[in-house]
Amino acid sequence: MNVTYVGIDVSKQHLDLAMAGSGVVRLANSQAGVAGLVERLAQVKPAHVVCEATGSHTQVLARQLGASGIALSRVNPRRVRELARASGQLAKTDAIDAAMILRFAQIMQPQPDPPPQPHATELADLVRRRRQLVDMLAAEKQRDGEPEAEPVRASLKAHMAFMSAQIKDLDAAIAGAIAADADLKRRAELLCSIPGIGKTTAAVLVAELPELGRIDKKAIAALAGVAPFVRDSGQFRGQAHIAGGRLSVRCALYMAAISAIRANPPIKAFYKHLRDAGKPAKLAIVAAMRKLLITANAILATGRPWSTDRP
Repeated sequence: MNVTYVGIDVSKQHLDLAMAGSGVVRLANSQAGVAGLVERLAQVKPAHVVCEATGSHTQVLARQLGASGIALSRVNPRRVRELARASGQLAKTDAIDAAMILRFAQIMQPQPDPPPQPHATELADLVRRRRQLVDMLAAEKQRDGEPEAEPVRASLKAHMAFMSAQIKDLDAAIAGAIAADADLKRRAELLCSIPGIGKTTAAVLVAELPELGRIDKKAIAALAGVAPFVRDSGQFRGQAHIAGGRLSVRCALYMAAISAIRANPPIKAFYKHLRDAGKPAKLAIVAAMRKLLITANAILATGRPWSTDRP
């Protein structure tokens, strides 16, 4: 069956749509705009939409395409840009980007993303908002010791109290969203069985790494950005570095790994072995993050909780 690939450059306001033989068409990045896109694609079934992963800007697109049964792949923007450079396409406009995404889709034929589930989508929104508030609260705490004027200090304390209350409310909403869906609840419970992974980290992994437990360990490590890539070129020999991946997942894994190094016997022994071998602390922590993630991947794949009796 021949698939019609569609390249879309997504921005906050617009969707620039590229199809073979049709040029580039601009639609609004809104429910009405995506509804118009669905009507267009109904004439070229089966269609496979490919766009760059641009965070919240792709949410409306992903939800409505999923509800309509249209395949969607969100790919790393860096991959598309490197194809453009390799092709000698140095200019960059929305229309050019859409055409290049289409070319990337035709060459690489990426696998479709899993269709979004309503509860999982809601959970991802809640987790994202919680992270934003935590970041803002950390910034306000940094400012707290600086101002001398009493009204400024009072404003900071009131704002921090408000954000702390909001984070507490979001924690309750996240717990409710997980409890409302049997699959999310089971996945979160399995993750929380691993020493070092608490409810907050489990929520991040369930919401923002839905591939966990469904792909192999190398692929999941690359998605999270904790997979080492060898760089043997020129003067560089025997070096490997992590690159790319989902930043929010990697940050959650870092905090979980710090806890696991203290509370999870296999991770603790693994970390100690690396440090005793002379490895830098940062390298050992990243390795512990990767081992913790691979453990979580195996546990979700098997559906069996963590146990000291299991390898």
